[in-house]
Amino acid sequence: MGAGTWIAAGRPVEAHDTLSIADHRGIVEYVPGDLTLTARAGTRLSEIAAATAAEGQWLPLDPWGGDAGTLGATLSTASAGPHAYAMGLPRDVALGVEFVGGSGQVVRAGGRVVKNVAGFDLTRMVIGSWGTLGVITEATVRLRARPERTCTIAIVVAISHGALNDLAARLRALPFAPLASELINARLAAHVGLGDDPVLVARVGGNEKAVNAQLEALRGLGDSRDADESIWHSLRTREPVGAASWRWSQLPSLFGETWSAADRATRALGGGGALMHGNPARGVVRIITSEAPKANAAELTRAAAAFSGTVVIECLPANAWSLVATSPAQDPVSRAIRAKFDPERLLNAGILGGDA
Repeated sequence: MGAGTWIAAGRPVEAHDTLSIADHRGIVEYVPGDLTLTARAGTRLSEIAAATAAEGQWLPLDPWGGDAGTLGATLSTASAGPHAYAMGLPRDVALGVEFVGGSGQVVRAGGRVVKNVAGFDLTRMVIGSWGTLGVITEATVRLRARPERTCTIAIVVAISHGALNDLAARLRALPFAPLASELINARLAAHVGLGDDPVLVARVGGNEKAVNAQLEALRGLGDSRDADESIWHSLRTREPVGAASWRWSQLPSLFGETWSAADRATRALGGGGALMHGNPARGVVRIITSEAPKANAAELTRAAAAFSGTVVIECLPANAWSLVATSPAQDPVSRAIRAKFDPERLLNAGILGGDA
């Protein structure tokens, strides 16, 4: 466990003890000229943001929930936020990791430079493994230079699967990729102060000329208005404490169908539905709900079973997991990898063949 900000995420773990790395923190090495930073796993994302901002750089993972979480937990859960499409996912950002396996061995994978020796990519394997293969103790990440200028606009959009598919296609056809583009439903728009209509919030960056040209292209997508840059922080930190969250996805070309299916699933929840947002470029839609979580889980589980794409449960209250059919990975590769790095099955039992 890191800072414990997302400890209810993923499948529940019945643990005899908890190993906290919250105090194993601090930046080990920062080379601004190479755009690389090495930090201990308990280092808060806010600490990394403060250190890199002084050099005009940033780590653009920006996971949902804010910067109170740790680097180790962000990589272990492969969490990323609104800048993931343009700036990369955790497996794209991580250059190397140090972790301790279930039998106590210390493993170093990757390195501290962008160019590394070819070989079996342990770094990417550990990222997103939820601590089942080892406890990440240190990581080296690739940074980005902060744009000279950034701007955000909100574009009112029509909510139908045809209109949203067209929107996604027009976004992909642009001669540039926005730093971030997130469709938010009317309820979430009202929560973050953007009015009562569903809107696409898009962020662009670069020099003055580039930003103006990108804004002009985005305004061609529909009625638009300027939005404050703080909207991204508001979006990332809007989730209520104890909220349940689900991630629905399929091909980006079917973004409209994904959004419509997720939207239909939330209408039966009552209380005005759920908070919803999605990335048209990635084809991912997130549902966030906090009212009557166990009942919501039942409703959403039934809807998810009928969905032709992929549904990932991010967070659920413990008493709601009984409604969700889950089983550990049973394929030989996953089981063999787990047996190699955690032969006694000490870490996060129940995930990646851990209770077989």
